[in-house]
Amino acid sequence: MDYIVDSLENAYQEFVIAATDVLEAKETSGAQNTPAIKAALEAFKHKWELFKVACDQAEDFVESMKQRIGSELLMDEASAPVTRKSGQIGPTGLPPINGVRLQHMFKSVRRLLTELQHGSVTAEGYGTPASSTHSHPTTPFDGRFSGDST
Repeated sequence: MDYIVDSLENAYQEFVIAATDVLEAKETSGAQNTPAIKAALEAFKHKWELFKVACDQAEDFVESMKQRIGSELLMDEASAPVTRKSGQIGPTGLPPINGVRLQHMFKSVRRLLTELQHGSVTAEGYGTPASSTHSHPTTPFDGRFSGDST
């Protein structure tokens, strides 16, 4: 994480310096279009692109951490020790779900979402059949979610 922050900070500092260089070049040339201004503008454009890349990398890192933390919280909640008697229904009206099973389901959903984002799977029943890259998990969904098993 420190690397991401340092990279973003350095890219920002270089971008600001490049902007300052453009302003100084314009001031010294009397606002006429000179080779010095053109060079400063090219450097500014390059630093702007590098800054955008650093911002995108930081955003990707933050998104991946949000997903990871959300997954861990979900797993912690799902696999929390149950203090009820065996077979008793929980507060939602359903028996507690196995944490490992939930993790497998979660990974399957993520894989399918990734495939959908890359266009390798199409929705079944809506014109084009699903591609051969779509594979069903080896174990069916939990019986409590019978609507999802079709």
